[in-house]
Amino acid sequence: MRSHLPVTGDLLVILRQVPHGSSWLREGLDAALVAAAFGQSVTLLFQSDGVLALARGQQSGPLGQKGTAATLDMLEMYDIESLHFDLEALERFGLTQQDLLLPAAGVDASSIPQLIAGHRLVLTF
Repeated sequence: MRSHLPVTGDLLVILRQVPHGSSWLREGLDAALVAAAFGQSVTLLFQSDGVLALARGQQSGPLGQKGTAATLDMLEMYDIESLHFDLEALERFGLTQQDLLLPAAGVDASSIPQLIAGHRLVLTF
């Protein structure tokens, strides 16, 4: 499913990091949850390696690092329902939309600047 652009919102959080190996992805999700808790309209874009955070079947990372599935499950509770993923990145990893934990809209590379322009604030992790 392709997203219907432009999306207008307060905050766009772009998640580009793998789920394990650093805390960047978790910190990006935490920032999104905090903003939503304070009434901000939040959109998430999973781009590049960040699309792996949406993949089903994730396990704990090295040294017991938590997976992102539990945090992703909380998004709906915080009214974060505008989720997008980079179509090319998903294809590069051999994943399909059926492999994703949550419903999200695919965005092609040419539409990403429009998605970014439709938000007042953009954070990249």
